Amino acid sequence: MSLSSGIVITGAGAVCGAGRTIESIWSSILNGKSAVGVISQWDVGRWPVGVAAEVPEQDVHTLVEDRRLSKMVSRRDLFGLYAAGEAIRHSGVLSKRDHLEGQSLAQFNDRSGVFAGSGGGTFRSAYEFFPLLQQSEGDMAAFGSELEVTVDPMWLLRQLPNNVVCHVGIRHGFRGTNACITNQCVGGAMAVAEAAAALREGDADRAVAIGHDAPIEPETVLHYHNFGLLSPKTLRPFDRARDGTVFGEGAGAVMLENWDEARARGASVWGEVLGAGCVTEATGIVELLPGGDGPSRAIQLALENAGISASEVGMVVAHGNGNRASDASEASALQRVFDGDPPPVTSFKWALGHAIAASGTLELVMALRALHDAIVPGIATLNEVDPTLLPLPVSSRPQRPRSDIAVHCSRGFGGMNVALVLRASGSRP
Repeated sequence: MSLSSGIVITGAGAVCGAGRTIESIWSSILNGKSAVGVISQWDVGRWPVGVAAEVPEQDVHTLVEDRRLSKMVSRRDLFGLYAAGEAIRHSGVLSKRDHLEGQSLAQFNDRSGVFAGSGGGTFRSAYEFFPLLQQSEGDMAAFGSELEVTVDPMWLLRQLPNNVVCHVGIRHGFRGTNACITNQCVGGAMAVAEAAAALREGDADRAVAIGHDAPIEPETVLHYHNFGLLSPKTLRPFDRARDGTVFGEGAGAVMLENWDEARARGASVWGEVLGAGCVTEATGIVELLPGGDGPSRAIQLALENAGISASEVGMVVAHGNGNRASDASEASALQRVFDGDPPPVTSFKWALGHAIAASGTLELVMALRALHDAIVPGIATLNEVDPTLLPLPVSSRPQRPRSDIAVHCSRGFGGMNVALVLRASGSRP
């Protein structure tokens, strides 16, 4: 497969509890350092789960230079705006636009797209009017009379789900095709898939794809705990003693371009998005088919879309969220797709936390970094692989990939499964 037929990655950005640069996040992963710690956003002394991988508060409000904008958008949006800005800046794509004018400049902007994925709403996003609603006891006249003085007038603008798409476009002048995808844990991965599809279909020449989320809040933690999905201590993907996931937060972004456009401007190419697959298991909100039907079909579709065979894949970045049923069905899927001989498998959530929609893009960026270094990082929290999952080539120690191609898997509520296939190319991010 030649680059001339591909969608290339020319820039990337990331922020999470492990850092705000690709290098710092990668260093944490390689050194076996997890960003998971005691939650600082509220007093967790009497909370059933008190750990998560938070972005330090001192960093949150320095992510966007425009101080007025930072007060107008949510914590989740600040992560997305920062990662998108880093991906665009690192790509150098705007240096080409600086030399354009007139119709050429207008066409450049019209052919530049923005695709953002988030997990959707949280309790916090609607909290401003909830206390007043309760106090009004069903009296909507009383609710309406107090609404203006009780609820922050910026509440609605701050919680718009398309804020990242909107403000990335405004800041960078990208006026082309766009989408705002709110699809829980697969939102970020779907943003990459949709952006790549738009470029392949000729709807744009370039597009930035972003996944961003901030699920760490009291209500969301409590609800996930009540579902039995959270670990009170540590995220241990594929471990015999795994007992749930741990939240993270942040964003990841990649700048995608058609190869011809990137080559014409002499861009540094970091990698390629070769293919994508998206399916649902059609079972229920949290139910999973134990045989790995969803992830296996998503991977197979992605490989077909990429035009490659399973034997060409060098490593797998699994969803690996540490939940017993999810890890088991994912392991079954890998055995099925790779005919009992999967390439080295890893997961990054043990280090970064489960950042819901942001995980798809954060982990994609780290997968690209792993391919460039020819290292499949170990899972530092893995003590003993669950024997019911064997043979599964997952380890606490680094492994070597079989090739420069990786498959990344994302899973979400509602039986959603997304697989992305990428290849390392050119320079290192």
